[in-house]
Amino acid sequence: MSRIGKQPVVVPKNVEVTLKGNHITVKGPQGTLEMDAHPNMKVTYAADSREVTVERPNDNRDNRALHGLTRNLINNMVSGVVNLYEKRLEVVGVGYQATMKGKAISLQVGFANAIVLPVPPNVSCECPSATLVVIKSTDKQAAGQFAADIRRVRPPEPYKGKGIRYSGEKIRRKAGKAFAK
Repeated sequence: MSRIGKQPVVVPKNVEVTLKGNHITVKGPQGTLEMDAHPNMKVTYAADSREVTVERPNDNRDNRALHGLTRNLINNMVSGVVNLYEKRLEVVGVGYQATMKGKAISLQVGFANAIVLPVPPNVSCECPSATLVVIKSTDKQAAGQFAADIRRVRPPEPYKGKGIRYSGEKIRRKAGKAFAK
């Protein structure tokens, strides 16, 4: 039995869960999220104990994998509508900066032109300083994907460490040619 999959998802008081077949809707103070669970998984919600449980039909390899995944996706939805997920990115380099232009983020990271990325509809983005980007969303996957898209524009390079990195990310630095002797 999956150790994660057999744990129930505890629903806080200010969150409302609705099940229609395998369609799950989670509504909370930060917003609403919806998901269709895999047809093999049986999702139940006990309103009296305020717990969502996920069951699998058998011990096939695919069903075992989907069991824990489905439970974690529901848990992420419940925690996302209570507390927003946040990703922080640092822009490192001389002249490198990020600015908000309406509903898009503009990145000047050493190319001839600024790179403009539109912000997805369920994600909020802000630049408190020119070298810091803060991404917030109720959807963990959307926040992580947009952060990865921004980082992909100019990943950190190992010689000088210039580029866009996650806050707290350690970059393994390499010695240049001068120190190779």
